[in-house]
Amino acid sequence: MKKLFFITALALSSLFLKAQHVELGLKGGLNVATVHYPNSSSNYDPRVSLHVGGLAHIHLTKEFAIQPEIVFSGQGYKTGNDIYKFNYLNVPVLVQYMFKSGFRLETGPQVGFLLSAKKRTNNVETDIKNNLKNVDLAWAFGAGYILPSGFGFDARLNLGIAKVNNDPGGIKTTNGVFQFGVFYQFKALKH
Repeated sequence: MKKLFFITALALSSLFLKAQHVELGLKGGLNVATVHYPNSSSNYDPRVSLHVGGLAHIHLTKEFAIQPEIVFSGQGYKTGNDIYKFNYLNVPVLVQYMFKSGFRLETGPQVGFLLSAKKRTNNVETDIKNNLKNVDLAWAFGAGYILPSGFGFDARLNLGIAKVNNDPGGIKTTNGVFQFGVFYQFKALKH
């Protein structure tokens, strides 16, 4: 895992140095999260929470950019009287295609680091972090729109691609999160 992190950091540093310009920004918004249990007959309701973080919008050309982010993300699900609260520090690295109108399409991988996991039943919380893997992998798909002022709006779907539960023989459980947010990009840093 350390090697993957080092290689990713090195690649992003290289892109940062070759970029036409870089715009740093802040973002936040609403999460509607759940988990997927294949072939399960149970009914899982979404957990509504928030996400907040920062971004670096790195222009490679007039149409293409790379956008790494660091985002706190409240995830989990509900079932019956139980609420499962999973908090992650997510690091997506998105490739964006930008239209002249301000509209953007984006996709890319995301790694998530589990910060906490709790089960709440009738106002009693239990720590269940040991039941989950410390690292989650997902693929993000999204679209956004940025105004000339630097303010923008985006919507994203993060589909889990790695098993999040620690049960070695258990069903593969994956996260799924819809995100609706706003962001602000500061003026470009010229090289």
